[in-house]
Amino acid sequence: MAALVLVAGCGGAYYAYQHFNQNISSVDVQVGSDAERPQGVTDAMNILVIGTDSRVGLGREYGDEGSTGHADTTLLMHVSKDRSNATVMSIPRDLMVTVPECQTGNKKIAGSARAMFNESLGQEGRDPGCTWKTVEKMTGVRIDHFMMVNFEAVKTLSTAVGGVEVCAAKDINDPGSHLKMSKGKHVVQGDEALAFVRTRHAVGYGGDLTRIPLQQQFISSMIRKMKSSDTLTSPTKLWNLADAATKALTVDSKINDVNKLKDLALDLAKVNTKNITFTTVPVLDSTEKGESGRLVLKDPDAKQLFAMIAGDKSLTDVPQPAASAPAPSAAPTTEAPAVPQVDAKAVKVTVRNGSGVAQQATKGATALQGKGFTLAAPGSNADPAATSVVQYPAGKADQAAAVAAALGLPASAAQQSSRLGAKDGLVVVVGKDYADGTALTAAAPTEAPKDLQRVQADDENVCAK
Repeated sequence: MAALVLVAGCGGAYYAYQHFNQNISSVDVQVGSDAERPQGVTDAMNILVIGTDSRVGLGREYGDEGSTGHADTTLLMHVSKDRSNATVMSIPRDLMVTVPECQTGNKKIAGSARAMFNESLGQEGRDPGCTWKTVEKMTGVRIDHFMMVNFEAVKTLSTAVGGVEVCAAKDINDPGSHLKMSKGKHVVQGDEALAFVRTRHAVGYGGDLTRIPLQQQFISSMIRKMKSSDTLTSPTKLWNLADAATKALTVDSKINDVNKLKDLALDLAKVNTKNITFTTVPVLDSTEKGESGRLVLKDPDAKQLFAMIAGDKSLTDVPQPAASAPAPSAAPTTEAPAVPQVDAKAVKVTVRNGSGVAQQATKGATALQGKGFTLAAPGSNADPAATSVVQYPAGKADQAAAVAAALGLPASAAQQSSRLGAKDGLVVVVGKDYADGTALTAAAPTEAPKDLQRVQADDENVCAK
């Protein structure tokens, strides 16, 4: 992931362009129509980084020889629209989720109402587009691109930068990952680097949730190393790093060109390391029968974190735009406002487009249908509107509040209309704010859940416990 920051360092010459371009592999993912997908905040960027446990070509050293691999390590990287900060959220492979129906090439693959997250890739032939759809369905965050790497990437990238510094809070001896490490700081590369990010049995509680902070520590350290003068001033390291990065990556077809990756890399490089926060989806142990060792979302914490990411809210202390700053007398928001409980299937909603952007009424109606408002339907165009509103007749305030929340609109979007009678349904007028994503920003919580796990990318004192 972070190696892309330096692809730009070797992208000028024609030979380099041809060389690196031939390295890149891509997949033309199918993630559904625009209307079916979550809204996004304009100019913010969400990249799904998938670490597959594929053993193809790796022999027996790492377990199941020839395994095509599943979504073993998955990160959702959100980069703010002003490029001041980034949030990198780890998704545990053992999390129980809904995997939606997806398509790879001409093959349609049935969804699963409840499955381990890692089965969103590889199982039944699922490709990264299936993982992409699974994450969008779970989080409500619109994904722009994906990048996928395998075990070899850790080995080659860590070697290309001359090693990555990591820390162990105690002696580690893990036969499962082949890691032997004494207490203290070490510089690892190649096989030892891979052993470090794979170890879990000899640290913490011995599970995947223990391994995730190690991976976050490793990636943070690699980011620091890549941005260091020691790397940036070395033509050899830059070439080796760009070569390793492009060979390691499989990307979506929209960025399968080294110049596009270079532009993306330059965008990511704008984020100050101190404002990159790693975190993990809040989870609990599953109590369902037959799901020992599995995880489920911890709500409302998980929804709160997802809403922050979807709404472009930072987990680091960076200046926020004046428009989204709370009034001086306002109490800090610690979680999204409570949404009234209504029978969504009984709520009649007509969605009209006042945004000036085509298909927004259809998109809004589809979004509502996906949230259970099955009677939602697009209507005729409305007069131009800067902000979206949910108009309702007397006595239906709770329904309007629930519809506004389902669309990611602030509570103030629900407005009583004297033109609507008691037998009328609700009318949503989609404004420009919905089309460009600013409504999502306004509605998002501004503070993270209490006790959220974090690792700051500039913290050099994180140690594996």
